[in-house]
Amino acid sequence: MDELARAVEAALFAAEEPMTAEALAGFLGNAAVGDVREALQNVAKHYEKRGIHLVERGKRWHFETAPDLAHLLRREKEQVRRLSRAATEVLAIIAYHEPVSRAEIESIRGVQTSGGTLDVLMEAGWVKIAGRREVPGRPTIYSTTAEFLDHFGLSSRRDLPGIAELRAAGLLDPVEDAYEELIGDSDVAAERNDAGPSVEAVDED
Repeated sequence: MDELARAVEAALFAAEEPMTAEALAGFLGNAAVGDVREALQNVAKHYEKRGIHLVERGKRWHFETAPDLAHLLRREKEQVRRLSRAATEVLAIIAYHEPVSRAEIESIRGVQTSGGTLDVLMEAGWVKIAGRREVPGRPTIYSTTAEFLDHFGLSSRRDLPGIAELRAAGLLDPVEDAYEELIGDSDVAAERNDAGPSVEAVDED
């Protein structure tokens, strides 16, 4: 690795939380972001066959244990976080259609959504308030978080499984048409995310 790659490696090793390429560029004395991205790729390649990997989750980079060695480090059985059916449906809707309001979630599900369901997802760190829809009433809108991507091993929302993948994995009952519709057309959801109504962002202090 060249000197910039070594500096990137050292910065991420010492960082308390994942960092973006832009944050790394500033941390390393205003290095060119393009050069930092290239250095990140070089470091990731360097660690491909080692016990830890450099991975990108939601445009943020960090080191994590190689998947095939994770079992060696578990001293206790992790408590499995189990979501109710309602919470699972709401999380799927937000992931595939974000940003969405509670009313939009209820429209897709066809039933009312308890505020407690959204609270559970926010407490888990998988959902956050993303702002307010600039329409009458200015409803709160919700989106997924970087922690959601990290927990499910996704680099970005583009890695979310499609209908065929979910059915092949046995996670989608072909009889449940309503559930298929709520996570159906991710391309339409992506277009809506890009061209939907404007929102007022929430400052994250």
